[in-house]
Amino acid sequence: MKILVTGAAGFIGYHTVKSLLERGDDVIGFDNLNNYYEPALKEERVKMINKLATNLNSSFSLIRANLADKNAVDDCFQRHQFDRVIHLAAQAGVRYSLDNPHAYVESNLIAFTNILEACRYNYIPHLTYASTSSVYGANTKMPFNESDGANHPLQFYAATKRANELMAHSYSHLFNLPSTGLRFFTVYGPWGRPDMALFKFTRNILNDLPIEVFNSGKHTRDFTYVDDIVEASDQIAKPDYDWNSTNPNPASSNAPFRILNIGNSKPVELNRYIEAIERALEKKAIKNMLPLQLGDVTDTYADCKRLEDLIGYMPVTSVEDGVSNFVTWYKNYYEL
Repeated sequence: MKILVTGAAGFIGYHTVKSLLERGDDVIGFDNLNNYYEPALKEERVKMINKLATNLNSSFSLIRANLADKNAVDDCFQRHQFDRVIHLAAQAGVRYSLDNPHAYVESNLIAFTNILEACRYNYIPHLTYASTSSVYGANTKMPFNESDGANHPLQFYAATKRANELMAHSYSHLFNLPSTGLRFFTVYGPWGRPDMALFKFTRNILNDLPIEVFNSGKHTRDFTYVDDIVEASDQIAKPDYDWNSTNPNPASSNAPFRILNIGNSKPVELNRYIEAIERALEKKAIKNMLPLQLGDVTDTYADCKRLEDLIGYMPVTSVEDGVSNFVTWYKNYYEL
């Protein structure tokens, strides 16, 4: 197949492209390689993808452009006929959305509209797009199930991703565009983002600097290893139908539309996560204990039964193994 992957130079995008190339697909990447975090890391991911494509004799090319540029998106779709679109590009980061909401409007709303329009007019067989566990917001019913309401987001980032789900539904209904939204739960692993806890904690511990531990490390996250995310999302390409108009399920529709959780379904307290990092580094952290930060939720926990029933797969990597893999990559990448 020929597949478009947006955000191809990003963390999850890199691993997704790598998996598709290894499977034998042709991939077109689309990424503006912005400076939200160090562009050098993104460039290195692209370099690794190009090297892999050459070794496998596979086809990969990268379009360096902004998805908010409608002309650039239209040109991409005019030059290529895609069998599938995997939309992973977005302005990420919960806390950054408190300071720069306009970046989220451009990257998460305008850009997604351009993708939807391009998929509509080019009759794309299936659109897969990244959502987030953050859409559950103020919901404290555990575990989070796709049929639960998700209309009380606690950050602007989460609000834009929930908007993506609603936008996708309207296009699925109006234009028969098959779409699947994937609610990722705290993805981590090698080549991860420097703004995320695992990267920051590892860097600071190695450099004898304190780490900021919010909520005294008492909150839990459903940490999900990136390879498990890619394995599950790669198998999802056909919408299902589970719809009753008198009792509508938020995760499904009478349109070719669905939403799925992808999480490890094993919440881990932040303190245990830090302990796993310390063991992998063989070094203790200097901890600066702080209160829960504005916009954070105390716990996340994915109910992934819908995913398991659909494709027979559940994430399997433990936090200890996943953290160890990240630390090994980090030391190799920075030649420590």
